[in-house]
Amino acid sequence: MKIFIMRHGEAEHYASSDAERQLTDRGRSASVAVAQACVKQGFKQFDKVIVSPYIRAQQTWQEISAFFDAKSIETSEDITPYGDSEQVAEYVQAIVEHENLESILLVSHLPLVGYLTAEFVTDMVPPMFPTSGLISIDYSPEKRDGEVAFNIQP
Repeated sequence: MKIFIMRHGEAEHYASSDAERQLTDRGRSASVAVAQACVKQGFKQFDKVIVSPYIRAQQTWQEISAFFDAKSIETSEDITPYGDSEQVAEYVQAIVEHENLESILLVSHLPLVGYLTAEFVTDMVPPMFPTSGLISIDYSPEKRDGEVAFNIQP
């Protein structure tokens, strides 16, 4: 199965709260470019998409959703910047098994995206993600381990 992890696009520096920071024009266009590159790799359908409730992550999904078919979309408080990567990985493992998912996309934030990648690719140091960065992991739920298939940066 495939796990895709994407960091939100570039966001404005200031807002009333971190959760309210919005994408910049550059963040929108870079996210679209990454989505287009993902489609060129042959991936345009996800069984499930999970998005952080923070505005910049929601806006990232809104920008890229035109390029993808998603069977199910949910918002999760667990994938905000300081979510618990071990807990999120266990949740993803459970829904993959329970719902028989073949593909899932998570749209989230640093530092969680790096730590989450390392949860699924166990011999990997948590990578730094640029804004709009996306990584694809070939993951075996039975082995609870995966390997990086590809990485797209804007």
